[in-house]
Amino acid sequence: MQNTADIICAIATPNGTGAIAVIRASGKGSIELVDQLFSGNLTEAQSHTLHFGTLKNERNELIDEVLISVFHEGKSFTGEESVEISCHASPFIQKEILSAIYKNGARVANAGEFTMRAFMNGKLDLSQAEAVSDLIASESKASHNIALKQLRGGFSNKLKELREKLIHFASMVELELDFAEEDVEFADRTELKNLVDEVIAYITTLANSFELGNAIKKGVPVAIVGAPNTGKSTLLNNLLGEDRAIVSNIAGTTRDVIEETINIEGVLFRLIDTAGIRDNAEEIEALGIQRSKEKIVQSSVVLCMSDLSVENDLARVNSWAEEIRNEFPDKKVLIVGNKMDLSKDEASEDVLVISAKEGSNIDALKKRIVELVVGDRDLDQDIIVNNSRHYEALLRTRDALTKAQNGLVSGVTGDFLAMDIRQAMFHLGSITGDISTDDLLGNIFSKFCIGK
Repeated sequence: MQNTADIICAIATPNGTGAIAVIRASGKGSIELVDQLFSGNLTEAQSHTLHFGTLKNERNELIDEVLISVFHEGKSFTGEESVEISCHASPFIQKEILSAIYKNGARVANAGEFTMRAFMNGKLDLSQAEAVSDLIASESKASHNIALKQLRGGFSNKLKELREKLIHFASMVELELDFAEEDVEFADRTELKNLVDEVIAYITTLANSFELGNAIKKGVPVAIVGAPNTGKSTLLNNLLGEDRAIVSNIAGTTRDVIEETINIEGVLFRLIDTAGIRDNAEEIEALGIQRSKEKIVQSSVVLCMSDLSVENDLARVNSWAEEIRNEFPDKKVLIVGNKMDLSKDEASEDVLVISAKEGSNIDALKKRIVELVVGDRDLDQDIIVNNSRHYEALLRTRDALTKAQNGLVSGVTGDFLAMDIRQAMFHLGSITGDISTDDLLGNIFSKFCIGK
């Protein structure tokens, strides 16, 4: 843990040449420090005010015309007095301003240190602080919504409420231990069982959302698989709206995996066009086929392509899709019958019929892909877990509460019951930072960018 009494400073915008850059300084005395370099008067400025002027270095040489934002203690992102300098985004100008501030007594901020200070000063809890990083990295409406709800406390507020209830009951159970000889109960066992059941149910719902949340965060992988010449590459090109993959009537044209991203209804998908799977492929093509099979394992959705112009091909693909479902029950498998305009096969209701070449029914396919992934969840309203640390903590919480639940049924003594409840409280608290260690905080914030 770094010394939080230091004034820290860093660039908050991406490196490179642009119109403007923002340099942040935070810590007690940061306003006065920057004021020594500024042509105006910042020390008497009110919080949340903007000031235009010039910045000079220690040799009194002009660096740039700037716009400075002032934030007083308790009213900034970090909770400390802070300054944000908007300057022209010349790398030389940014370097000169940083150099002048460092020479005046500030130090370089560590990765995520601004957000860590916001957490330490009670401006954010730990899950909200982590949401800042997710919000910056969000590439779709869905990932943005998930991070924004977490940042606003929708996730942590409910967890804190449940934890407070558990604390109450744990205290009552432990109080009973002081009166063991009197054989009294301060904690109503029926009420406690109902609470434990409620918390387990809620945590299970949250934990079950992780698969979706993690996929949305990273981009949902969708493998397009099938025999050669079924139209996989044509479908990829149609979905992307560009000729990304080579299309040919020659079997085995696609010899390696091609990946591209597409945003469908606010969800980012990673489309994977794989080499056509067939027997007796030559050596190089066989390597591509092996990679195709690996991508099936890694994907969340598998589109099994059938060529409807080939008689009985649909029956073969149906059998193949069933094998994938049996081997990978967690995969969402959809059979797509292509070349509907040349169809010789009769498609069932389980097959989504398209023409990749003509673009027929492509919108229906996009809608179906989203439905397979999202299911009946409301991405605008539901709390979705997308952080693996939170997911692990939720599972540990559920395990501890399940022990308590079993103990209530079997009538274990209060000391064992209290132990399980305390363990559950610990794991819940680790999500929001009510329970934290320097190692945990260091690991989390080290993954942030320097200026955040």
